Amino acid sequence: MTDSQQTAQKLDGTAAAAAIKAELTERVAALAAQGVVPGLATVLVGADPGSQWYVAGKHRDCAEVGISSLKRELPETVTQEELEVVIAELNANPECTGYIVQLPLPKHIDTDRILECIDPNKDADGLHPTNLGRLVLNANTEITSPLPCTPRGVIELVERNGLSWAGKHVVVVGRGVTVGRPIGPLLTRREYNATVTLTHTGTKDLGAELRRADVIVAAAGVEGIVRAEDVKPGAIVLDVGVSRKTDPETGKSRVVGDVDPAVANVASWISPNPGGVGPMTRALLLKNVVEMAERAQA
Repeated sequence: MTDSQQTAQKLDGTAAAAAIKAELTERVAALAAQGVVPGLATVLVGADPGSQWYVAGKHRDCAEVGISSLKRELPETVTQEELEVVIAELNANPECTGYIVQLPLPKHIDTDRILECIDPNKDADGLHPTNLGRLVLNANTEITSPLPCTPRGVIELVERNGLSWAGKHVVVVGRGVTVGRPIGPLLTRREYNATVTLTHTGTKDLGAELRRADVIVAAAGVEGIVRAEDVKPGAIVLDVGVSRKTDPETGKSRVVGDVDPAVANVASWISPNPGGVGPMTRALLLKNVVEMAERAQA
């Protein structure tokens, strides 16, 4: 099919993220009137260009809405003990409302231990084991701990386009900790009331599972794993997976998603990649920090 036959409407994450940032700017101003300035800290180890780019983007986002930025940049050779001292300092720092440790960390660092050292109340990513446990345990009442940014971004992107999750059968592709594992506990909360199937490399017939889905959340990091023939007409499709494809002629690489472009001819709504869930993840990180500051004032 040609582009002229495309049926899917776009779930525009860039536009939705801009709306969220505008709302957060007002909330940050209200906090400032109380003498409170939320602060997001980042911990960056080493000089990986990709990680540096991601961290710089987070600080630009903070500046947009009035959140203060704290940077902790450490050499690749930092020891486990030295890094844990930095984590302890941020846990105790009143100017730091929430923070993230940019991954991946060097191989000589025990990443799980570092992440568990983060104060759960300052866990801006919403992925601390304590906060994930609170999410799993609480299906009915308001959650007052940070929530995982990317799953929140997926949920808000759909809702801000006037669509409801209630009663939808959602098939998630990929069981990673940032999306696949936590999105089920979120979407099956009573406030959303979706039914969730989690698929992975042990799933015998992925196509059959996808064809049953009202909503597909593709987060496997495998180019084109969601094909048009495996999408129910009218389904909502969110392309969250990220991998890189190298052009054999130029040697240049580009970001590609999990959803084959032909899916746009079958789905009713589709999020682009890039430009879909990615901007939402960054916006929801800011929202977590603002909510942390608001809760501290309550």
